[in-house]
Amino acid sequence: MTDPFAFSEDQVAIRDMAAKFTAEKITPFAAEWDESAHYPVDVWKAAGELGFGAIYVSEEGGGIGLGRLEAALIMEAMAYGCPATSAYISIHNMATWMLDSFGDAALKERYLPGLVAMETIASYCLTEPSSGSDAAALKTTARREGDDYVLNGTKQFISGGGVNDIYLVMARTGEHKTRGISCFLLEKGMEGLSFGAPEKKLGWNASPTAQVILEDCRVPAANRVGAEGDGFKFAMAGLDGGRLNIGACSLGGAQRCLDEAIAYVKDRKQFDQPLAAFQNTQFQLAEMATELEAARALLYLAAAKVTTGAPDKTRFAAMAKMMATDTGSSVVDRALQLFGGYGYLRDYPIERFWRDLRVHRILEGSNEVMRMIIGRDLLN
Repeated sequence: MTDPFAFSEDQVAIRDMAAKFTAEKITPFAAEWDESAHYPVDVWKAAGELGFGAIYVSEEGGGIGLGRLEAALIMEAMAYGCPATSAYISIHNMATWMLDSFGDAALKERYLPGLVAMETIASYCLTEPSSGSDAAALKTTARREGDDYVLNGTKQFISGGGVNDIYLVMARTGEHKTRGISCFLLEKGMEGLSFGAPEKKLGWNASPTAQVILEDCRVPAANRVGAEGDGFKFAMAGLDGGRLNIGACSLGGAQRCLDEAIAYVKDRKQFDQPLAAFQNTQFQLAEMATELEAARALLYLAAAKVTTGAPDKTRFAAMAKMMATDTGSSVVDRALQLFGGYGYLRDYPIERFWRDLRVHRILEGSNEVMRMIIGRDLLN
């Protein structure tokens, strides 16, 4: 992978550390995890020892206090081995960052140390069965009763649902569509908190997905993150970074498939010559590599804007997410085509990446919503 930016020594060291971790702890096992739907919790704990559970959590909160560019470098490197694994690291970081940024001192003292070390694992619960792209239309309610809130509703497509320890749940505490939403921290085992059956999915099999079901779930008011009514604001603030991370996951996975395709066409012979000798093959590889570098450059630019809080950061995060995930899927699809029938077999990693990257165009806001965000910002 070439560097479109002149990275600092620290940034290069971070990226190389993530690549080494991936080569040793993820890549050799990723196909088996996919095949058996194994959730590699032991790998999460090892990642936590490197600080990857709290990449942009403040140093005061126990994190390593890095920016969004460094986070993107880590996600991209880890997705080279397994996009589902890397994407889950993103989800955990988003939940941990939200607690560090908006929780009160007592709540952070109680929960942050375990989350930072990835000794406890977090899920982020916003989407509902009837509110996907229109996230503010959520119907889960939180009714105040003395020192508690009573939550009722269902969250859909929750990564780690039923397995993870901590759930950051967005619930309605008021009538206003956005200012009536609050954020709550729930622990697995709380009375009234249950989970649906694991979803059977096209990809991301190394990351379990299930409904989170709340039936008169009593949560201490002390477990509210931030002020009542501020939850949707927190959720949207987290999504800028989440969109960058999922874009980085697409780039890392697509880069792996491009590298696999280059090696394959050098070795595979048809009509008495390597596939690499055909001009069509060379043109395909040239386009794939160029598109990846263009998407990478935009993503790194957007990461810098989100880190510095630039006024157009949300638009650039949406642009980068859209371009990186569209490009990633396209590159992997063309890599599979270069492999021919072998690309369709599980003997090679291409089909797994093809399945895993497809959902990235839906996650963290679909790419249709990204286009809406970009267009509205341009016309504002």
